[in-house]
Order: sequence, then C-alpha cells, then structure tokens
Amino acid sequence: MSSPSGGCPAPRVTSVQRAETTVRHLVLRADFRRLLLTRLLSQFGDGVFQAALAGTVLFNPQRAADPVDVAAGFAILLLPYSLVGPFAGVWLDRWSRRQVLVRANALRAVLVAVVAALVLGGVAGPPFYTAGLLVFSVNRFVLAALSAGLPHTTDESSLVSANALSTTSGAVATVVGGGAALGLLQATGSGNAGYASLALAAALPYLAAAAVVAGFGRGYLGPDHQARATRLSARDVAVGMLAGARHVWAHPPAAAALIAISLHRLCYGALTLMTLLLYRNTFESRGGLFPGGLVGLGQVLGAGALGTLLAAVVTPWVVRHIGKPRWTALLLVGAGIAQLTLGLPFRPPTIVAAGLVLGFVGQAIKICVDTTLQESVEDDYRGRVFSVYDTLFNVTFVVALLVGAFVLPPSGISYPLLITVGAVYEVTAVVYAHVTRRH
Repeated sequence: MSSPSGGCPAPRVTSVQRAETTVRHLVLRADFRRLLLTRLLSQFGDGVFQAALAGTVLFNPQRAADPVDVAAGFAILLLPYSLVGPFAGVWLDRWSRRQVLVRANALRAVLVAVVAALVLGGVAGPPFYTAGLLVFSVNRFVLAALSAGLPHTTDESSLVSANALSTTSGAVATVVGGGAALGLLQATGSGNAGYASLALAAALPYLAAAAVVAGFGRGYLGPDHQARATRLSARDVAVGMLAGARHVWAHPPAAAALIAISLHRLCYGALTLMTLLLYRNTFESRGGLFPGGLVGLGQVLGAGALGTLLAAVVTPWVVRHIGKPRWTALLLVGAGIAQLTLGLPFRPPTIVAAGLVLGFVGQAIKICVDTTLQESVEDDYRGRVFSVYDTLFNVTFVVALLVGAFVLPPSGISYPLLITVGAVYEVTAVVYAHVTRRH
C-alpha cells in the first residue's frame, strides 16, 4: 500500500505505514531491487578499482609516495572534476537517468582498461592521473544519478529506510570489492602486473551494472519533466546551476544538511590521512591482535564497515522517534567526543574503535542528508543538487587532506589537529541544531 502523495498534508503515521518502512517492504518492490543491484555491482567495482589505485600509489614496491604525494594525488584526481561536477547535474535533470547509468557504467569499463594498461606499462605522472581522473569523474556521475533516481523506486514514507539500505549496502559493497581485490592480489603479485590485473577486473562489475539497469524503461528513473533539447550552451548550464543553488538556499533544511556533511568530510579527510600515517610509520612494526601496516589499516576499514552496517540498522528506527535534525545533531556531538576520547591515546585498539564510531557517524549522517535532499528538493532540480552534494563531498575531503599533509608530522601523531577536529564537530552540531530549529 503506497502512501498518499500530492499537495495534501502528511497524514499521521499509523502502525501499518510504519510496517511499510521496513526492509522487507522495500525488497518486495522489483524496481527497488533492480536499482539496488545496480548500485551494489557498481560500488563493488569501485572497491576493486580503488584498491588497485591505492595499491599502485601507496603500497606498490615499484613506486614510492610520501604524504604530500598522496594528498596531491587525491587533489589531482578529485578536484578538477569537483570544479565542473555541478554542471553534470544539469544533464541529470534533462537526460534519462536510466540512460546515464547504462552508458556511464559501460564507459567506466573502457576507462579502467586504459588505467590497467598504464599501470602495466609503469606509466606515472599526468597520463596516469588523467586516466584515473576520468574514472572518478564518471563514478560521481553514477552515484548522483543513483541517488536522484531512488525516490522513483519507493514511496515517501520509506525514503529513510531506502537510503539506509541503499547507501549502506553500497558502502559495504565497496569494502567487499576492496577485500576481493586484496585476495586476488595474493595470486597476481604486488607489482605493476598485479595491480594492472586488479584495475582490469573492475570492468566486469561495471558491465554487469549496465546490463542490470538497462532493464528499466527509458524514463522510469526520471526526471519527471525531461527537457527535449539535448544541446546546451555554457550559458544554459550556468543558469541551470544558479537555479539549483537558489532552490537549495530556499530550503534551509537542505542547505543545513549540505553544510553539516561538508564539515564532517573536512574532519574525515584529516582523520583519514592521520590514520594512514600512523599505520605506515608509527604502528608499522607492531604485531599481535592489533598489528600495524596494511593489515592493521584493514582492521580500521573493517571496523568502519561494521559501523556503517550498524548505522543502517539504527538510523531508521531513531529517525522515526526523534526525527532527522535531532539525530544528526546528536551524531555530530558524539563524533567529536569519540574522536577525542578514542583518538588521543594514539594506540591501535583505540584507533580501531574510533574507526568504528566514525563509520557509524558518517553513514548515519549521510542517510539523513540524502533523505532530507530527496524530500525537500523537487525532482526537476534533484540531479543538480546531488551533483553539488558530490562536489562538496569531494572538495572538503581533499582540502582536509592537503592541509593535513603539511600540518601532520610523518608519525601521524598530532594532538592539536585531533583536538581541532573534535571542536569542529561540536561547533557544527550547535550551528546545525540552531538552523534546523528555526525552520
């Protein structure tokens, strides 16, 4: 039974409607299952490719990189797209999102083959980063299209649960893809040939994702009022993006949600580089239950994945009882406290625990932000808004990495930076709570 829609005020939530927000209700819908499978295959491929790329840059014995090189690599890969990414949203609101997902996944399969050839040939520098940039650019396009199309596969009362299931399972699929890549690496070796094989392997799930989403009708995922013109001038794009920005600004809950997750990503970027340095340089020689090196870093990633799963289970239930704004503010407060109490000892067990909390907080906030944007942004603007969202997601992360590369010592131990991160979380919580209370 679908919930009423249109201009009528939202009815009181009954026990029957609550039942419709369960995972079982969602997976009974064939269209939701198809879009979810598209996401899982796509993000599994992302995990494989990202493991190949990270291994090539960070752990390939035939290459070497210091923290500044790592941060610069992220900047080269993510920032150029982030400057033009919002323009892609104009096309997401004009073209069939189903067609975008089909063609983008097929294009990614071709691009990762190019990256694999470059890795195999030992090519570094601008050609390697340019090819990686192209893959990352298409990745963000795909994720924005998946989020913009999601409301077409569920009813409004189920959006929180739909986002919890979709984004969380997608994040877990990325981790599983990375784990599968590490397993494959045992057979291929850790040189250029091994990492080239990993990159090429990502083409298979991308092609599978394209085949699955092709099962939708051309207009099924929106936009609702698709423009017939396919030619756009630069002025058309600029005007469209300005309209999207005004639309977000006119909806304070959406603007507050974007600000909250942007500041969270600043903190997350700083903590990511800190953790990487700790496990490369400070914990490297440790053994035992909480080892250092790549294995220990894998424990942190695994703990983060567990936190992501817990967030998917807990968030829909909490949101139904206290609402998204209050839950988001509590998450930000908790993140600041947890990073200070668990991070400051700078010991592997507490860093793993901090990773679990950060995974929980990051995913829970993302679920709330995605749902807020889907609820408060009109469908004809949704592609542009989610592209802006993706851009902020990338830019703030990279900015934090670049700052951290010059602020953090090689050991990764920095009490001032960790205290600053905790303070940013607390200030963000206060500002977000103030804005959402007013509106």
